[in-house]
Amino acid sequence: MHLAKRQRSIDVTAMVQLLLRLPSFLASLVIVAVLSQLLFPDMGWLVVLFWLASGAMAFHRPTERALARHLLNLRYPTPRELSRLEPLWRAVTARTGVEGRAYELWIEDSDHLNALATAGHIVGVTRFSLERLSDGQLAAVLAHELGHHVRGHAWSSLLGQWYAVPGRLAWAVVRRLIRLVTDIGHGRMGFWAAVLLLMAGAAVLLVALEYWFVTLTLVAAPYLLAAVTRRAEVRADHHAAAAGFGPMLAEVLHMMQAADRERGSVTASALSGCGKTAAMGTRTPVRGRREGLLGKLLSSHPQYHTRLHHLAPYLKQR
Repeated sequence: MHLAKRQRSIDVTAMVQLLLRLPSFLASLVIVAVLSQLLFPDMGWLVVLFWLASGAMAFHRPTERALARHLLNLRYPTPRELSRLEPLWRAVTARTGVEGRAYELWIEDSDHLNALATAGHIVGVTRFSLERLSDGQLAAVLAHELGHHVRGHAWSSLLGQWYAVPGRLAWAVVRRLIRLVTDIGHGRMGFWAAVLLLMAGAAVLLVALEYWFVTLTLVAAPYLLAAVTRRAEVRADHHAAAAGFGPMLAEVLHMMQAADRERGSVTASALSGCGKTAAMGTRTPVRGRREGLLGKLLSSHPQYHTRLHHLAPYLKQR
């Protein structure tokens, strides 16, 4: 087996994804800095440094395992499942020159065709995928997810979401205070609640000013991030196809397309790139079909015919 000199890289889609997250990161940084200075006047800078360094936990194995087990609802493969997965994983990593032992294989107990790559070393497949796909098809799925890792999609998505958490929490507080103001306006709250609201006014103003310069980004970011994520899926498809798994990956896409049609208004989830969104990593759960242009712009995965179109050059080489 020939190991590539560079086991990981960061491609354009991962870099753009990080740049799109920059305003949220800066907003979160200011919020963390202000709160830490208020709560720990003498040690506030240390809290900020700790928060900045916390992103490295994405590559900390115990933290990754806790994320996989408790937030993504994954489990370790059984011996029987591992005996099926390991040979395929070795074949995939051998073809791509990647050290396979650097990654961990996990299982999700789901009845849907899906897979995920998250954090620094997690690769997961659903039980359905393990049971229903052929060896070649399952290897293609694994190669696709490996592509997200080696191109930097998985960790960049996780870091972007992690560093946006303080800003999201602050925005949730603002929304809660807005509802409180509404309740006061309807006479549901007393005088002391109004006093409490005034005391919190400074914090609300800080958050409002902080988010003023990212207003446009907040409006446009979902569409831009969705477009980048769709591009990342195509790039991961290319990674699998370049390793010789293009025809098998096309078969999987056709299977998902057929499942989508059979379900009607509910679509089978697509191969995903970077973990589970709700858990700060990125994997798309089973989702209802979003109709119209807006739904297409917000979709995290390209349409099947788009992915198959990009795979066509690899299929002609057979």
